[in-house]
Amino acid sequence: MSSFVIKSIGNVLNATSFISSKYATKKALNLFASPRKGRYTDEQIPTIESAFFEELDFDGGSIATYRWIGKNKTILLAHGWESNSSRWSYTLSALKAEDYNIIALDAPAHGKSSGRQFNAVLYSECLALVAQKFKPEVIIGHSVGGMATIFSMHNHDLPFVKKIVLLGAPAHFTGVFSRYKSMMGFNGKISNGLDRLVLERFNKPVDYFSAANFSENISAEGLIIHDKKDRIIPYEDALLFANRYKNSELISTSGFGHSLKDTSLIPKIIEFIN
Repeated sequence: MSSFVIKSIGNVLNATSFISSKYATKKALNLFASPRKGRYTDEQIPTIESAFFEELDFDGGSIATYRWIGKNKTILLAHGWESNSSRWSYTLSALKAEDYNIIALDAPAHGKSSGRQFNAVLYSECLALVAQKFKPEVIIGHSVGGMATIFSMHNHDLPFVKKIVLLGAPAHFTGVFSRYKSMMGFNGKISNGLDRLVLERFNKPVDYFSAANFSENISAEGLIIHDKKDRIIPYEDALLFANRYKNSELISTSGFGHSLKDTSLIPKIIEFIN
């Protein structure tokens, strides 16, 4: 979606807020939580065709999981926003070569999972469900998949998870929300209204949802990988994680972007896992 279209939508909602700020704010939150893409394309399907497919019941819907069975450690892969389990295609061969027992899931409203709405808290609950079933020793999360992993570890008893890999993960929800508001050009009525809606829905203020702060009490070893030129999640988020997550190591890259889909990183991840 072009910046012109984005700003145009923001301007329409801003104008609407003077008639009904409540209506405009709900529309703004719905827009924020509704992925525009992330369902499988024909080109992505071959990545998951070789996996054992299983759906898990969740909150009246289903969460799609994929398993490539191995005898080594169990690895759980959590993709990010507007993506799906095919995003791991670049690393599956290397993980299979290590004979890992690989599990991947599609987030709510993504891939083959049900639903139309998505947020990191909801995703964290899905991750906990999948983790409790498959008992992974390692979770690898990209972007909001990394944030949701930390939320899940904070809110649930998952003692079997010994190591976590965070790839370009947001350190706090405040930053994600602020960038959305700025991108849309929302006025004070909508911006403040969004904060109130989060408080009403989750009974916590926006700044409570800090993955970096939650990581302070996580005993599992962490590997943080973040690109200095990430244009989606600022590199400063990685530094915040590194400062808070005491039992972690930071690997900084340059030129790999937010996706971090570079095979040169795979040996480092495998070394950390092993």
